[in-house]
Amino acid sequence: YALPTGYKEPVLLSATDGVGTKLKLAIESNKFDTVGIDLVAMCVNDLICNFGTPMFFLDYYATGKLVPENAKDVVAGIAEGCRRSDSSLVGGETAEMPGMYSNDDFDLAGFAVGIAEKSEMDRVAKVQAGQVVLALPSSGVHSNGYSLVRKLFFDKLGMSLEDEFQGKPLVETLLEPTRIYVKEFKANKENIVALAHITGGGIVENLPRMLPEGVRAKINKESIHVLPIFEFMGQHVDEEEMYRTFNMGVGMVFIVEEKDVEAVCQNSDAYVIGSIVQGEKGVDLV
Repeated sequence: YALPTGYKEPVLLSATDGVGTKLKLAIESNKFDTVGIDLVAMCVNDLICNFGTPMFFLDYYATGKLVPENAKDVVAGIAEGCRRSDSSLVGGETAEMPGMYSNDDFDLAGFAVGIAEKSEMDRVAKVQAGQVVLALPSSGVHSNGYSLVRKLFFDKLGMSLEDEFQGKPLVETLLEPTRIYVKEFKANKENIVALAHITGGGIVENLPRMLPEGVRAKINKESIHVLPIFEFMGQHVDEEEMYRTFNMGVGMVFIVEEKDVEAVCQNSDAYVIGSIVQGEKGVDLV
């Protein structure tokens, strides 16, 4: 793979991840064309948080018994994820291991490699009081919190995958693929101070990763465009647990200078949810 030109001090970055128990829903619903997008998303969305531009991707697919049409759908999803993230799918491994997995089960792992300018990588040092916190909407639950999702919808509420939710089968909402933010990052890179990928742990646990000591993020809960799926779950799950488990409708956070807020919001679907203030490192949901 030829390294892109134009970098003064190029640094290679890598990220690896999986899709977690969201795979169980794919298996139970026999719908395999979206989890590959999730796999790519979970890796490349982490890369851009270090100002890395994704270059290529590899996957590992392990199963008890290979079902070609299912594998074809999974790989098609991975290819679609690579298209959405401007990455090349350069290879992968498919392992058939009878006895290791039951026949229907399979697992996925993904590996993304990107490139960054060394001088641009340390974003934390650039964050300071007075800057603004922007949210980029999530597409849904993304790829975290599915153990709680399954416990609530299927064990506690006794719902099925085909039950209607917001005018379509529940499974479609739950399997909605994780949004990929690479294009938004590239389009707004010059105006972004720092980024945080909101995964397991929610805003409360992921946002502090991009904060230096001495500053806090003050987030206005009423500003967050909470998705209907989270509003519904919030009727049965404590609010604090919701915010510590799910993205709540915010899939990626940008920190920007106040003067750049308008430009970034016009150039994406970002919107203001808070600000950076002085104080002990952490997040206040107010």
